[in-house]
Amino acid sequence: MAIPHATPGEPFDVRPLGNALKDAKSTTLIRGNQLEVIRLVLPAGKHVSEHQAPGEVTVQCVEGLVRFIVKGEPRTIQAGDMLLLEAGTPHALEALDSASLIVTIRLATDKG
Repeated sequence: MAIPHATPGEPFDVRPLGNALKDAKSTTLIRGNQLEVIRLVLPAGKHVSEHQAPGEVTVQCVEGLVRFIVKGEPRTIQAGDMLLLEAGTPHALEALDSASLIVTIRLATDKG
């Protein structure tokens, strides 16, 4: 069965999960030709090893506390913070507290 994604022109909920956070799973909210938006759910202590994306990435912390390692430098974001990563930037992360993040990835690149 296909996973439902947001329908163009229709609003969808990205508010904090609150008490439901402990049972929530990561989900792809939008999948288009040039854009992917994911609600990334991380339990406290979860590590995501170093990786990179081909396009620019924004990460908005909806709830919790997350440490990013960007080019070897630690950066911590909490609810209300947002982080921009340039295309191809190596990064890793660790949930210091259970967290949900809205991750937007630009999939397509301009051809010039």
